[in-house]
Amino acid sequence: MSLLGMVVLVVGFLLRANPLLIVLAAALVTGMAAAWAPGTGVGTLVHAATSTLASFGRAYNANRYVSLVWVALAAIGMLERLGLQERARTWIASVRVATVGRLLAVYFVLRQLTAAVGLTSLGGQAQMVRPLIAPMADGAAEAQAGLLPDRVRNMVRAHCAAVDNIAVFFGEDIFVAIASILLIKGFMEQTGIVVQPFDLSRWAIPTALAALAIHGLRLARLDRTLRRMLERAEGSS
Repeated sequence: MSLLGMVVLVVGFLLRANPLLIVLAAALVTGMAAAWAPGTGVGTLVHAATSTLASFGRAYNANRYVSLVWVALAAIGMLERLGLQERARTWIASVRVATVGRLLAVYFVLRQLTAAVGLTSLGGQAQMVRPLIAPMADGAAEAQAGLLPDRVRNMVRAHCAAVDNIAVFFGEDIFVAIASILLIKGFMEQTGIVVQPFDLSRWAIPTALAALAIHGLRLARLDRTLRRMLERAEGSS
């Protein structure tokens, strides 16, 4: 019976209903199903539903900072509507030495450095890549080759997303007060290996430098790959 909530989730998403309402309905169904038993009265089910709603309220009250994410996303959406992406694309196109690989290499370094000091929220797919980095990369490519084919544009955007993920993944472990360090420490202690968070943080530096070097080579190859793809696209047209 407790799995009825999963059924509600599946049916709700198949019907393309409001995701927030789907999750809320699934939670209520799960809570009431967990409290149900043969002979259970309506009062017990109502109490289970109100307890579930109360749990939602307590979770929201304990994590009020999460609501700031919605404020940030609304602000980013308004800036995009006012032409943020177009401005970013136009500005980077005016920088003659800018290429997609060079732009993403600079962002990789900045993203890794900020993650290393615990500022992981300064970047991200929604906050930085979509509104700024991807349009700037498009602008750098268009300044060299004109209008981009869809295949090339999608490849550029995939690399933009990858740079953000890889940089923060290998950079955040340098910061000692991060959840990943505590996860590694807890896992190793389960196997009988006692380590200190500072030691894990220190040994994350060589890994981060290796990630920077390897991905730097990939970005250098990216410019050459894009050049060949654009030449083939022009030849076929």
